Formats: sequence, C-alpha cells, structure tokens
Amino acid sequence: MPDFIRQIRPVLSAALFTLLGALLAACSGGDFGRTRESMRSDDMHRWLGAEVTSSVGLKPSQFQLTDEERQLRDLAYPMIEPPLSRPAWKSVFGDYKALPSPWRQKVVFDRTMYGRTLIDEPHRSHSSRYAQLIEDVRNDITRFEPFFASAIRVIDLDRKRDASMARVSALSPRERDDAVARMQENSLIIQWVQQCLEQRISSYRWALERLVIQAPDGMAADADRLIGELAAQTANPPVASQPPYGRAVVSKG
Repeated sequence: MPDFIRQIRPVLSAALFTLLGALLAACSGGDFGRTRESMRSDDMHRWLGAEVTSSVGLKPSQFQLTDEERQLRDLAYPMIEPPLSRPAWKSVFGDYKALPSPWRQKVVFDRTMYGRTLIDEPHRSHSSRYAQLIEDVRNDITRFEPFFASAIRVIDLDRKRDASMARVSALSPRERDDAVARMQENSLIIQWVQQCLEQRISSYRWALERLVIQAPDGMAADADRLIGELAAQTANPPVASQPPYGRAVVSKG
C-alpha cells in the first residue's frame, strides 16, 4: 500500500469522528436527557396557560408572565410530562413537546402504560426495574414541595391582584379580562399537576404489582413505602386551587 494512503487514513478517521461528535453536540445541545439549547427560553413553558384555558373554553391572558408565574410553569412541566415518556435516544435530540391538558375530550389516561414500558424496556436485571420505579417516585416527592411552595405564592399574589382590580383607575375591559384569564390559567395549571400526581400514583402501583408477581424482590417494600409517601402528600396538598370563577372543572380519564 502506498505510503501516502497509510498517512491519510488516520487523518480521515479522526475527521469523521470529529464531524460525528459535532453533529451530535449540535443536536443535543447539552448532556444526555436534557432539552437542546435551541428549545430553551425564559417562557418555554408559557404554552401551559394557553393549553389549560382553551381546553375548557376560556381565552388565555395576554399579560407577560411574572417571575413567580414563570417559575410555576417551569416546575409544573416535569410533573405533567409522564415518566418514561421520553426514550433516552430521543432525549439526546431534545425531544421536547407540548402536552394536552386533562380536560381535552380525547385525552384518556392509561394507568398501565408506565408499567408496561418499565417492564418491556430492556434491563440488565429485574432489580434495575425496581430501581427505576423507585427513582421516578422519589423524583416526584422531591419536586412536590418546590412546586406547591411556588403555587402558594402565585395564589396569594392572585388574591391580591383580584382585590386590587376594584381600586384601579380607568381599568379597561381588556385589562380586566387579561387579569382574570391569568388567574384562571394559574389555578388550572395547579389542578393539572394535582391530577397528574394522582394518575402517577395509580400508574406506580400498577407497575409495582406487576413487578412483584413477575420478579419478587425485597426492593418492592422500599418502592411501596415511597409510593405511599407520595400518595399521602398528594391527598393533602398544601394548597387547593378553586375552579376558575365558578366554572366546574371535570377530570377526564
């Protein structure tokens, strides 16, 4: 083989490897499991408000989000997105998407989906399935307090907003409508998270029951304890949002 071919082959291999790495980096924009940077923005979760209001026949507010309202939406999304709904290979490419609210007529909750995904996905051993279940439940428990602390602050500020509207001079109909719509959005987002937590608990219990009969393990007791802890927190949330201004809100699924 000519010497120049031997010399150029390592150069080509290095160049191809560098190009492949650059393409993956451009697609992922960050670590594995993270949304790519091009998808990130301060108001990347603003759509939550428009989704919940439109799903019950209301108009979204045109007001800009306050810092507290933005934080509420940022903390809500991980609790709304179903666990195991984003495969690892898709996460590399920033598989971020909007989700339908529970008040959409076509939304049907399937409590078996999480468990079937957990069991059907390849794992090195059954203990890794228990570990995944425990991690998912523990993540929800960890997220619980920050979200509801944010919800308490937002609801308190909304009460002040509602009380102050009567004293605002020359309040236009559009301003009033946007203020009311924003309070409705915030209330519905909190209810959305509460419903998702109830659904997750049901899904976790279904998954644990199937794991126990397929592969009994002492880890089941830890999973059951954590699910019970999450269920107790969800049954007694530190704040309970009210249906938006007398409109009945019905949970689907």
